[in-house]
Amino acid sequence: MTGGLRPDVAAALQKSGLDPVEVERVVRRALEEDLALGPDVTTLSTVAEDARATGDVVPRTSGVLAGVAVAAAVFDLVGGPAVEFVLHADDGAATAPGRAVLTVSGPTRALLTAERTALNLIGRLSGVASLTRRWVDAVAGTGAAIRDTRKTTPGLRALEKYAVRCGGGVNHRMALGDAALVKDNHVAAAGGIAAAVSAVRTHAPQIALEVECDTLDQVREAIDAGVELVLLDNFSLEDTRTAVALARPAGVRLEASGGLDLARAHDVAATGVDYLAVGALTHSAPVLDLGFDLRG
Repeated sequence: MTGGLRPDVAAALQKSGLDPVEVERVVRRALEEDLALGPDVTTLSTVAEDARATGDVVPRTSGVLAGVAVAAAVFDLVGGPAVEFVLHADDGAATAPGRAVLTVSGPTRALLTAERTALNLIGRLSGVASLTRRWVDAVAGTGAAIRDTRKTTPGLRALEKYAVRCGGGVNHRMALGDAALVKDNHVAAAGGIAAAVSAVRTHAPQIALEVECDTLDQVREAIDAGVELVLLDNFSLEDTRTAVALARPAGVRLEASGGLDLARAHDVAATGVDYLAVGALTHSAPVLDLGFDLRG
């Protein structure tokens, strides 16, 4: 593998809102898996050292793009300055089967060595973006936003949450230290919702605080404790509407979670909640099918 990302690739990542250092770390780790036992023996055996080629990253199905510049970063780290790129589409754009989103030219050996890793990453991220867009479309007109969770692939959280944004969703906390989420086990450990809220406020008074509630009585307790956001875990539509009526006068935002699917997403959003928390955006998104085709 070559040195660090070259300036044009780093600039493309930054334009997308990604940290080039984070992307390089992820890509290098992914490439290490493919090259851990030595170089690409098939490519070295069948492709002349001086061969050059041009190839296109092409969607096979419709969806929403995420990670075009990430795919370019893979080819860059394998082929270095000898590789040239043309990005044909922006992340967040709808794909059209057969229409290239990235063209790469350079040493054929480098292109074929990088191919699978590049497709794995852009396919995974575009799959997350595509599923997110389906959820966003499902709640259109309600005022509710689709929000992700920490149910992400280990090592890929920053990229997967970026893909959620590409699909029109919004991010929940990135890690355990940027917001507090008091769940049932925390409530049990602290001795109640009020005690848990007080403990968080004492330890980290400036941090955003959300409390998970299983019942309407817990919602009332959380509102009385002065929280800004309540997570409604597996609430019925009727109880969700009641929770909205309780929360609105207090200026408390609500997030519905648990038991959600696309078929009932609009009904849940129409109750007046602010967010739908959908773990499936990252833990169950199917990969978008893209291929890499060398030109004849």
